[in-house]
Amino acid sequence: MFYELRRYQTRLGRRDEWVRYMEEVVIPFQTTKGMIVTASLIDEEDQDGYLWIRRFDDEARREELYAAVYESDRWRDEIRPVVQQLLIPEKSVITRAVPTALSVLR
Repeated sequence: MFYELRRYQTRLGRRDEWVRYMEEVVIPFQTTKGMIVTASLIDEEDQDGYLWIRRFDDEARREELYAAVYESDRWRDEIRPVVQQLLIPEKSVITRAVPTALSVLR
């Protein structure tokens, strides 16, 4: 099992709009496809920073879920265009992390 930590930078002053879109559209859509979203967080020190965390059982499952979400018509035609309006994609940082033996995330 591993986690994917995704840190995004929203366009100036649009974080609240982004959080609403994530919580009303993106996260519900992805969870219907099987994604496990373990956290949705705002950055206390950066007014335009946002972080979310997803959990995957293994690489094969991650690939399967990525295909289900990112190759879907709804993602491509409806959701992705809004995401690109609200985020600065080139500032996204995605980190894969494995919990240590004593982590409560195991």
